Amino acid sequence: MIWRCSTYEFDTRMPIVMGILNVTPDSFSDGGQHEGLAAALAHAERMVEEGARIIDVGGESTRPGAAPVGEEEELARVLPVVRELAARGMCVSIDTRHAGVARACLEAGAAIVNDVSGFRDPAMVRAVLEAGGDCGLVAMHMQGEPATMQDAPSYDDVVADVRDWLADRAAALEAAGIARERICLDPGPGFGKTPQQTLEVVRNFQEFARLGYPVMAALSRKSYLGFAYGIERPTDRDEVSAAEALMACELGASVVRAHNVAATVAALKDMRPYAFLGLGCNVPLVAEPGEEREGKIAMLNQAITELCALPDSQIVDISSFYESEPAYYLDQDVFVNAVVLLRTGIPPKELLGYLHAIENSLGRVRGIANGPRTCDLDILDYQLYVADSDELTLPHPRLLERDFVVKPLLELRPRHVLANDAPVTDAAVRVGKSVRL
Repeated sequence: MIWRCSTYEFDTRMPIVMGILNVTPDSFSDGGQHEGLAAALAHAERMVEEGARIIDVGGESTRPGAAPVGEEEELARVLPVVRELAARGMCVSIDTRHAGVARACLEAGAAIVNDVSGFRDPAMVRAVLEAGGDCGLVAMHMQGEPATMQDAPSYDDVVADVRDWLADRAAALEAAGIARERICLDPGPGFGKTPQQTLEVVRNFQEFARLGYPVMAALSRKSYLGFAYGIERPTDRDEVSAAEALMACELGASVVRAHNVAATVAALKDMRPYAFLGLGCNVPLVAEPGEEREGKIAMLNQAITELCALPDSQIVDISSFYESEPAYYLDQDVFVNAVVLLRTGIPPKELLGYLHAIENSLGRVRGIANGPRTCDLDILDYQLYVADSDELTLPHPRLLERDFVVKPLLELRPRHVLANDAPVTDAAVRVGKSVRL
């Protein structure tokens, strides 16, 4: 998936680090450190050298209880910095809730507007449409306003509520005329959420990735880290911030907003590749008459259990089960299929060996090509890995023609782009019509 931000394009299959540049006297962890123009520019240059691809400039603190800043004051803080950074060829994001500030910064060369209020102000939407043209947007979830957001945050289900709110905001932005590929979503850790609620959000980033937009992990130095790790001073949280960023990216985040860029970049080097696995069964080993579907589902659940035991691997997400017509060899029973998203340190060919071992343990017999089977496990796509050999071809050569693969894969990752740069769509589907159970 490509995130388009003015003249910049970011391939979200690998994490993009956004360095935080607060030019405020009162930000929660670094207020006053980069107030002067020279200090701000020097810090931005250092973050770019350390691996930041975007510099996020903020002139108003949005920490809990922070007093609002007038647009005039905010502009005096940020505009000279934005103008100079853009002139130096950096991708600049402006972190603001105010339409006038966004408009002026876009005209000065900013490529992204990062709005903690989620573009709820129609004037902000007009600003990015009129002044930005094709700028990128980060729409963040926040319950309430910065001054009062932590008074009594309340949710029925914090993950579902935040996910649905973000989906609605993205739909509203698209309806207003903003192209989908320009939108990034931020679940807003710590904004109108208790530390426990924030932990629930952060541990379920895969739910936000299912929406089909780039997802931002803005976790750096947040108060929930103090709650989770017992670290009181925000500036002492850089190591755990980086570890949490790695975890968020493995779950589906693609943009990381960080104070300590060097620590974050170092942590992200340990990110394991993703692998999409296709699962199928149409021969349940044990099933009473009339319970064949349940038997097939039980077989796939057993395969998933076996996948949980793979070394250096973690299941990130599992699609729904789909009942599918047989493909290629038609004289056989219907299948039940699913797709699993895995993070794994196992190389592709070795992973294939593990999958064959699981198939064999579940009674797989290779008789007729594409014929009946107790369990079929395929590697569909392995992160940025392309192969073409007798042993293994990746991405899977028939993936895009199979309805029973395309539907569950797109359930997990809408707008997914394969390792060979082919987008996953239903345009070429021709076999294995499937229905979600």
